[in-house]
Amino acid sequence: MATPRLTALDHLVLTVADMAATLAFYGDVLGMQADVFTPADGSTRHALCFGQQKINLHPAAAPFDPKAARVTPGSADLCFLSDTPLADWQAHLGRNGIPIEQGPIRRTGAEGPILSIYVRDPDGNLIEIANPV
Repeated sequence: MATPRLTALDHLVLTVADMAATLAFYGDVLGMQADVFTPADGSTRHALCFGQQKINLHPAAAPFDPKAARVTPGSADLCFLSDTPLADWQAHLGRNGIPIEQGPIRRTGAEGPILSIYVRDPDGNLIEIANPV
């Protein structure tokens, strides 16, 4: 019998210490759309949307079940692809007071070579912004 196969990533979850700071960073700095939704349990939750992707946000003080074994703000390392040239990103990040930790530097993404810069979100997650090359 063949091994079942996955086809896509539907969403991922970030545990955050400060919801407002996270929403501001990902919305104002990275251009994602904040979304408030109500799942089947009737609670109110927050998410970030961009393209066909979604990041659900769980507050560190009260993460939703089920959850990861060790919910910890700042433990993620995420790479986002962009068609905007990295020079434009560098200028935009500078205007927003976001320091670039590294880059531009060549890396390898899921579909081949990328050119990347690295920043940190309010929780210290490593955020890679990359252009395919």
